[in-house]
Amino acid sequence: MKSLLMLSTPLLMLIALSTSSQEPIVTESTTNSTVTTNGSMKTKVESPPPSAISPQIISGGNSDLCTVGVAGAVQTQILGISMGTTITEENCVTLKRAKTLYDMGMKVAAVSVMCAGSEQVFDAMMNAGTPCPYNGMIGDAAKEAWEADQLTADVTMVSEKTGEANDDTAKGAGAVAGVLGLLLLL
Repeated sequence: MKSLLMLSTPLLMLIALSTSSQEPIVTESTTNSTVTTNGSMKTKVESPPPSAISPQIISGGNSDLCTVGVAGAVQTQILGISMGTTITEENCVTLKRAKTLYDMGMKVAAVSVMCAGSEQVFDAMMNAGTPCPYNGMIGDAAKEAWEADQLTADVTMVSEKTGEANDDTAKGAGAVAGVLGLLLLL
């Protein structure tokens, strides 16, 4: 057995050497690949909308003015508009004019401005027995002149209304004639 073992030992060594001396196996491979991607992208931007800011209308620091500032703005997603203006209050202007005349000592002129500015003031003055001045007249003379002027205005108003009625009749007749003419052409 010893001889077999001795004989087999060099053989095993030879086999072991022969397996370790072999060259490594190298494998080459080539791979071709194509990647196709279909997709869509959606971006959502969340931001505050643009704003239209209305102008600030300052009618002056002086409260003695008879103007009022008005401003406004409208904004959509696409367009914004802002506007502003000042409005003059006519009653305030009348009061200021009358006060200025009164302060200058022109009391009759101040009353005349007030009477011209408001029918209520005119009626109140007549009802109080102190009629508004009329072409430099005051008191009873002004009252008689206003009453005569009122009678003349009433007569004029009646004649104007009669004239307007005649004009309206003529316009109506012309419209009817025009419609009949169109019907004849058809």
